[in-house]
Amino acid sequence: MFISIALSCIFICFLFVKLQPQRVNNFPPGPPALPILGNLLHLSLSNPLKDFERLKNQYGDVYSIFIGHRPAVILNGLKAIKEAIITKGSDYAGRPQDLFVNAIFQGKGVLFADYGTTWKEHRRFALITLRNFGMGKKSMEDRIHGEIQYIHKILENSIGTTINPQVLFYNAASNIISQVLFNTRYDYDNDIIRVIIRCITEIPKYAYGAWATLYDHLPMIQNLPLPFREAFKSHKTLQTFISNNVTEHMRNRIPGEPKDFLDCYLDELEQRGADSSFSHEQLVGFALDLFGAGTDTTSNTLLTGFLYLMSYPDIQERCQEEIDRVLDGKSSASFEDRHNMPYVQAMIHEVQRIASVLPLSFFHNTRKDTELMGYSIPKGTMIIENLTSVLNEEGEWKFPHDFNPENFLNEQGEFVKPEAFMPFSAGPRMCLGEGLARMELFLIMVTLLRKYKFIWPEDAGKPDFTQVYGLTVSPQPYRMRVQVRMTQ
Repeated sequence: MFISIALSCIFICFLFVKLQPQRVNNFPPGPPALPILGNLLHLSLSNPLKDFERLKNQYGDVYSIFIGHRPAVILNGLKAIKEAIITKGSDYAGRPQDLFVNAIFQGKGVLFADYGTTWKEHRRFALITLRNFGMGKKSMEDRIHGEIQYIHKILENSIGTTINPQVLFYNAASNIISQVLFNTRYDYDNDIIRVIIRCITEIPKYAYGAWATLYDHLPMIQNLPLPFREAFKSHKTLQTFISNNVTEHMRNRIPGEPKDFLDCYLDELEQRGADSSFSHEQLVGFALDLFGAGTDTTSNTLLTGFLYLMSYPDIQERCQEEIDRVLDGKSSASFEDRHNMPYVQAMIHEVQRIASVLPLSFFHNTRKDTELMGYSIPKGTMIIENLTSVLNEEGEWKFPHDFNPENFLNEQGEFVKPEAFMPFSAGPRMCLGEGLARMELFLIMVTLLRKYKFIWPEDAGKPDFTQVYGLTVSPQPYRMRVQVRMTQ
């Protein structure tokens, strides 16, 4: 009996050692990992950012963990992230293809597509097309100002009460990218846009959270009716919405006379023929990427911005003084006005820094055996860039842990953008829509601050700056009071 128990214990210990994940030679250090689970017990699956910070303090800016059986290297700080995604950008430009997000998006589009010919061709096409459709030009400014008029109507009707700005900013951002992609906008009470916004906000909640991790590493649960199925339902709804738009464009377009992004793609598809990487399936995935990202990141940044402006009324007032001075005699703001508004520019960039709406960016994958900060990184290693660690890195910012526009001003009060400012990543995988986002944020915030004063409601308690974690992060829901400024 004793011998049987002893042999059983020896066998269990043997299995434990055999199944325990092992780091290859010269791989970044990290905490010991358990069989099957890896380091999942070291992380809060609902929000691992504080755990990543704790492990960074223990193991350094470049360390490794095992997510289940799979090794992942976590990059922290400007030096490490710059070396990986900029200096050696093509080495680290791959995307993992076996995660929850891949199951949702099915390898189509550009956000989660792996690095290769299809991805390169579509990214190049997007950059050219978005530029031709007004990125940085007056035509795009006109679209944004047109949408701001609808924001004005909502705010004017809320004077004397409080308003939840979440739906408002999501609707506005969604309509702006919708006009670029589909040449269409929707009334804010339209049932279609309500469903679309709900779906867009639903997917990020699951994409990098606890359920996504369980889905990735427990295959036996993937077909069960668990909460992560909601993300698949939301994606299907968005896919149908985009597909209907594509069908309508195919029926009504005039070849060679594009009105929007879909028309441009269909023209390109017609020219390239059936043997190219361009296809109707790719178009749906591509447009879905741009639509979702263009809605989610901008609206969450706006929500963060007005939360902080209400919490720091002195900063709001200083912005308004600069806006009044620069726009004196002008009917509306132009994107070019940003060059004469150093403090407003600093405030908006500080909002982006503090919001860190894509805290872990999108996961990368190494495309070849490579090195990083003296460590050996094998081909196929999952790379997680902790952008939040750069955006609040001590030594890179004057006030790394506070909301303070002085982070972007020099001693002469001039606007400067530190190298560590990379809220939308950098390198080959840098966000496609950053130019549109910058224009939207500037024009919307300047126009609204020129006309209104935003006040934290007296009966709302203290502002809660805790973020809701997901693929993108957002502030906790809040309400705000709007008052017409006396200068108007």
